[in-house]
Amino acid sequence: MNSPAVDLVMLVDDNDTDNFISKRIIELTKFAKRIEIKNSGKSALQYLEANQNNPDLLPDLIFLDINMPIVDGFVFLFEFSRFPDTIRNKTKVVVLSSSDNKRDIEKIVNYGNVIKFVTKPLTDEVLKGIRIVLAQ
Repeated sequence: MNSPAVDLVMLVDDNDTDNFISKRIIELTKFAKRIEIKNSGKSALQYLEANQNNPDLLPDLIFLDINMPIVDGFVFLFEFSRFPDTIRNKTKVVVLSSSDNKRDIEKIVNYGNVIKFVTKPLTDEVLKGIRIVLAQ
């Protein structure tokens, strides 16, 4: 597929290496036109709040790490669930984690905006699967 699946993707991970790898695979596969990188759940929430009235700056998809200091993925998802419908209807979340803890996965899939749980690293195959989910 040559056309981008999404306009804007946000990577939320405190690990710069993981963000770099994810960004490169998204660029190489032309999965998204634009990529916004946030190094913490807190900065991602602040970005969403600051841009909630500007749909062009809201991500279509967020790749979210679970294990981050201060505002981890669970806190992020809880806070995200409290955002207005305009944000929650536009933005879907894919949890991208090194954790394969079954309890974590079960907790995560109960959030309505989470469309998929994948383990790092992001790959072409994973992105193909996400394209299919987004197209449904």
